[in-house]
Amino acid sequence: MSDMTSAKPTAAAYVVSDSLGETGELVVRAALSQFDQPNVKFRRFPFLQRTEEIDRILCEAEGERAFIIFTLVVPDLRAYMVAKATELELPFLDVLGPVLQHFEHHLGALDGHRPGLLHRLDEHYFRKMEAVEFAVKYDDGRDPKGLHEADLVLIGVSRTSKTPLSMYMATKALKVVNVPLVPEIQPMRELFQIGASKIVGLRVDPLILQRIRTARLKNLGLDADASYASLERIKYELDFADKVMERLHCLTIDVSDRAVEETAGRIMQMKDFS
Repeated sequence: MSDMTSAKPTAAAYVVSDSLGETGELVVRAALSQFDQPNVKFRRFPFLQRTEEIDRILCEAEGERAFIIFTLVVPDLRAYMVAKATELELPFLDVLGPVLQHFEHHLGALDGHRPGLLHRLDEHYFRKMEAVEFAVKYDDGRDPKGLHEADLVLIGVSRTSKTPLSMYMATKALKVVNVPLVPEIQPMRELFQIGASKIVGLRVDPLILQRIRTARLKNLGLDADASYASLERIKYELDFADKVMERLHCLTIDVSDRAVEETAGRIMQMKDFS
């Protein structure tokens, strides 16, 4: 791994893989979750096969001084990536290389250096991919048709982690729709047709939500004193959301200071998803 102690802070992270790149992405997102509203541009480059592709990616990365995280199983590609990133003085992290070398030393030669064995195309894998596509298609209540097909519907005000939760739970092969609750907009009638057993309401402490929204406005370069982040407005929205949840008779969960993974685990336990 390159010496990153002198590297300048970067606002871009590139995940490169000769498979899907999910492992590298999970590592990056786990690290970024330790920072408060990190302003990081994130890109994934999957199914890498040729050194020419590495040259193109690193050329783009050089322009942004991006941090390169790679999970390359093929030794020649991995060696080329290390050499070129070092030459360009780009900060990088080889996620799989050291682990593969360690186990190769103890277990013998690898079985052909085949990328993607972690994600063999079995039935569960296809269900997971379908669930991810579903979560993207029906994100933020775009189409009420998705409510009837969903395994789970998440409702809550803005910035209660609805989208990250939907995407995370999609990796568990669950079809999830998330619907924002806004006082100026009547809840879609389909919410009252699908049954409370499908729905989970997301609650949050007003002061914590104010902190999150204020940080969001600052990251966007907007006025942090806008109504969106005012405590009065937040309490108004949360009161409206509470009334909707009471009308729906749905289960609720407090997401205040909870990691997405923790909230997802709690919901799956509450709903007995296995």
